[in-house]
Amino acid sequence: MKRVLLATAALLALATTQASADVILGGQTFTGDGTPLTLTAVVPSGNQPQNIQCVICGANQPQQSATFGYTDFQNQGSQTNLADFSTNVSGGGNPGNNTIGIPYAGTFLRNYLISVGDPTLNFSIGIDVNDNGNAQTLNSFYLLNLTTHTVLEAFTTPTAIPAINNGTGFPDYTLTGFDITVGGDVHAGDNLIFFANMSNMNDGPDSFFFTPAAVPGPIVGAGLPGILALFGGGGGMLWLNRFRRRRSGQLA
Repeated sequence: MKRVLLATAALLALATTQASADVILGGQTFTGDGTPLTLTAVVPSGNQPQNIQCVICGANQPQQSATFGYTDFQNQGSQTNLADFSTNVSGGGNPGNNTIGIPYAGTFLRNYLISVGDPTLNFSIGIDVNDNGNAQTLNSFYLLNLTTHTVLEAFTTPTAIPAINNGTGFPDYTLTGFDITVGGDVHAGDNLIFFANMSNMNDGPDSFFFTPAAVPGPIVGAGLPGILALFGGGGGMLWLNRFRRRRSGQLA
């Protein structure tokens, strides 16, 4: 009997350990550990508000593509903690603290990466931090599959991140290890969403933004060239063909 009780206790302990790998964010449970992300003090290229697409930002982004939504958590130096999801709202949206926003279609993100010269679909997230001399803390950052409720990639080691290049738009750190190729936990048609958690925020604004293999200049100009650039050659031409057919009355 004692052996049975010990075996049962061991199984319960194992089950508890396995369940602890799940994470509750925005009131929803996401399963699995995901691929670990690596935080490095490598300064990403570019000036973030001017030429790189933001996913979670603390101020408005005047050069953000009109078709690439992001979260504007509206930090002007008074917000001390951050627990925000990205939201695919053009011009910036604010779903609220720890509230799930509108996800990105995985296809949209893949087309974006291809359009800026990153066909591997492996990318990094750059971090622009601003502090008053007192280091802020990055507690966690996730890329989540909102369709299957699984963790795709995760950084979960709270780490002090003192500003390297203090000042808005001049980035400081890089999170590497993101991969959104179809396969494994990412399927065609899945919706994806980012989540960031920071504490001891004492200045502003901080931003999390795409760092593709090839950092682009402004990708959306006026008219058709910007549309084709955003959605990549194949996706852009498909859109153009559909537009032309609709104009000619061949497509409803």
